[in-house]
Amino acid sequence: MANLRDIKKEIDYRLEELLFDCEMAIYVHPSKENEVFGLMQKGVDLRNMLFVKVNNPADAKNRSLVRKHFAALRNEMIAEFDKLFQELSAANK
Repeated sequence: MANLRDIKKEIDYRLEELLFDCEMAIYVHPSKENEVFGLMQKGVDLRNMLFVKVNNPADAKNRSLVRKHFAALRNEMIAEFDKLFQELSAANK
């Protein structure tokens, strides 16, 4: 299990990549600014939701449950950011 700092850095890194790609999409396709801006807002909301989950594990005293919580959180993070990147790709077609 990674420490909380590493998990938070990974969440922020994925958000930064999404925001950078969104900014590039707005630069290349200025007509789709509102749609891409909505994806940026979804990304920030996802980041905030993930931080709440990181800071509040299921049962902090049970190591087994904490490990399962963070494994599920990591899978959720990957899946949700992947959905946002796919939405961004669809918006740029």
